[in-house]
Amino acid sequence: MHILTDHIAFPHPSQAEEDGLLAVGGDLHSDRLMLAYNSGIFPWFNEGEMALWWSPDPRMVVKPQDVRISKSMRKVFRDNTFKVTYNQRFLEVILACKRIKRKEQHDTWITNAMVEAYLKLHEMGHCISVEVWKEDQLVGGLYGIDLKDKGIFCGESMFSKVSNASKVGFISLSRKLTQQNYRLIDCQMYTDHLASLGAAEIPREDFLKYLS
Repeated sequence: MHILTDHIAFPHPSQAEEDGLLAVGGDLHSDRLMLAYNSGIFPWFNEGEMALWWSPDPRMVVKPQDVRISKSMRKVFRDNTFKVTYNQRFLEVILACKRIKRKEQHDTWITNAMVEAYLKLHEMGHCISVEVWKEDQLVGGLYGIDLKDKGIFCGESMFSKVSNASKVGFISLSRKLTQQNYRLIDCQMYTDHLASLGAAEIPREDFLKYLS
């Protein structure tokens, strides 16, 4: 277990424990966060806890062009039920992700300090939001870290208030990233929802090669 100090540095991800936990402590300073994401590391902890930094093995990822679009989702896009925007309501998106009730999750890992830290990253151009609208109501969206120079988008969280809204946001973003020649969407850890969209696990070592 590595204890971080005020010095902004991380141990190599290969030193993480079996569950992916790499280090404890430190703060959410913009420089530390960006070093983390560029190194294949992300923060994940509950309100009131010390910061916990993770680099799981395997890693859940998907190439933008490989995002799966089902027949039913193709119909949703044809029907133009939703409108998608980018970076128009970042704070509303991250707060919705924070507040949404999720199965088997009693608390949110999007702490107040995280909201402030990622809002600052958004203002610096490092963190982007995707908004999904239905009849002028924000019904879904997602946000994450944009590693432009590496062609990697690190997804952080998504929410949906109506059926298919978060899928519309994720698929729309994947199409945009494909056009911009991005190489990978980092989904961090396995969920059935992400797997249904085409994401799969790869060895951490392979993921780190994308970042090098």
